[in-house]
Amino acid sequence: MCGIVGYIGKRDTQTVLIEGLKKLEYRGYDSAGIAVFTPEGLQIAKSIGRLANLESKLENTPLVGSAGIGHTRWATHGKPSDVNSHPHTDHSQKFSVVHNGIVENYLELKEELIRQGYEFVSETDTEVISHLVAREYEGDIVKAVQKAISYMRGAFALGVLTEYEPNKLVAVRQASPLIIGLGEGENFIGSDIPAILNYTRNIYILNDGEMAVLTEDAVELMTIEGNFISREMISVDWDTVTAEKGGFDHFMLKEIHEQPKAYRDTMRGRISENGGKVVFPDLKLTEEKIRSLSSIHIVACGTAYNAGLVGGAAIEQLVRIPVMNDVASEYRYRSPLITPDTLVIVVSQSGETADTLAALREAHANGAHVLAITNVVGSSIARDADDVIATLAGPEIAVASTKAYTSQLIAFYLLGLYMAQVRGTQSEEEIAHVIAAMQSLPEQVESMLEKADAVKAYAEQIAGHEHLFFIGRGLDFSVVQEGSLKLKEISYIHSEAYAAGELKHGTLALIEEGIPVIALVTQDNVLEKTVSNIKEVKARGADVMAITHEEHVADLLKSVDQALSIPKTLPMLTPALSVVPLQLLAYYAALARGNDVDKPRNLAKSVTVE
Repeated sequence: MCGIVGYIGKRDTQTVLIEGLKKLEYRGYDSAGIAVFTPEGLQIAKSIGRLANLESKLENTPLVGSAGIGHTRWATHGKPSDVNSHPHTDHSQKFSVVHNGIVENYLELKEELIRQGYEFVSETDTEVISHLVAREYEGDIVKAVQKAISYMRGAFALGVLTEYEPNKLVAVRQASPLIIGLGEGENFIGSDIPAILNYTRNIYILNDGEMAVLTEDAVELMTIEGNFISREMISVDWDTVTAEKGGFDHFMLKEIHEQPKAYRDTMRGRISENGGKVVFPDLKLTEEKIRSLSSIHIVACGTAYNAGLVGGAAIEQLVRIPVMNDVASEYRYRSPLITPDTLVIVVSQSGETADTLAALREAHANGAHVLAITNVVGSSIARDADDVIATLAGPEIAVASTKAYTSQLIAFYLLGLYMAQVRGTQSEEEIAHVIAAMQSLPEQVESMLEKADAVKAYAEQIAGHEHLFFIGRGLDFSVVQEGSLKLKEISYIHSEAYAAGELKHGTLALIEEGIPVIALVTQDNVLEKTVSNIKEVKARGADVMAITHEEHVADLLKSVDQALSIPKTLPMLTPALSVVPLQLLAYYAALARGNDVDKPRNLAKSVTVE
């Protein structure tokens, strides 16, 4: 999410910053800006939209200097605008900051700073940082930054400059990536390797809780407490394209591996400090409104619709309120029963999906409160909705959605828990129990990704087939619908997902000798029934691979040909884990068939026409 570039040296700083930001465009952004030390002092240029807009501004008034910072912003706090763009300054415009991540306690810090006389011009959490640094400055920018971050909670990668010390550039990492580039008589910072690859291949990678002080001739590394540290320099031998993919072969694989971070980012700032409750400080949906709701409609397309199937089941379980899922392209045309007591939740990765936007407007026309779950804060859907829960997955480049889907699941779980708190449908102990399990999900996904070779081997087995079936019951059925869609999207293998209990009502006719069937078996309350359904397809010659918890593998191998295990969590949360091997299955099957994984035929990332 977002891109950071910083430079100190004798080159044309503006050129270094702009070229570096261009190398980070693949990360996605909605505005861009730079701050440069010039003979006239610290000067800033920024603009909403593409980098070309910023370049146009700079054509007549270039910023010429020896040090600077640049940023491409992906909106989280405040809609995309020139004012909300980075870099941000303090009221004296002597300090400038670029920031990736989220300051969780920015509201309380902002209120404190306003009481002390500091004036804010943007809606961002980042502007708080520039004012904090200015407040704490007593002649040493390093100490001022250290004091400022001691007040902050959350995730941040920072680049900080002050006009008072133009020979220094300060960088900080806390739960958001940042690297240092080492040159001859010049040094760099970047949120990702491609930003600096044209200038140097020698880097330091900052760890969480570390900072760096850069001058033209030296780089000092230290902890945020001020203890100096040494670090082995790394020499990068990637080409530019490989660097943009973080060393992965494809964006889709990179984005699958980014899911643990996306989980953490989507939860960050929405769980109380003691872990006992969910908080949504910016939600306009009042507690009174939540208590008055009579029904919920979840409306989306494709992968977002599949996320809504899981989300709807979770909300029904937690909140005990009727939930109806609708494909957005059908929603308007069935004359849905919408009243002012209906909450309509629209889900879209891009926030520009035409059918979902039309459904949103239909809901508004009928008096419903509309809440959007989207990955793009400044999108059309986000602007038109009454409320927005941003998923904070960061930009997705691959057409086939992975981390956006799972981040949407996290958003649904959080919303369901929040509504359960308000309506009193779950005890405080149960809510805290679910939250604790959610906080373990990132590590559990990481453990699965370490065992991807087992999925790869099975994917290569099925790559030669033209037909395949998925089966599951309960939440497993919702998840295999997403698994089937992924496989179709990028491998072009015809696959269908069936509710396992429905097989005997017609679809068993499609099972023939040797056809692959993938059975998801993670819901203990229907485990025995699912095993019976597996035996039905086995009896007709299917080759069955089961995905289940480790504790069930031995017993299932009596009924299936192969089995993969996933970590154990609460049944309601299992979709956030069980979908990962299905994503990998689609990826490796497409790879084995020689397909363009990131750009499948006939498909677009954002569907902006009906």
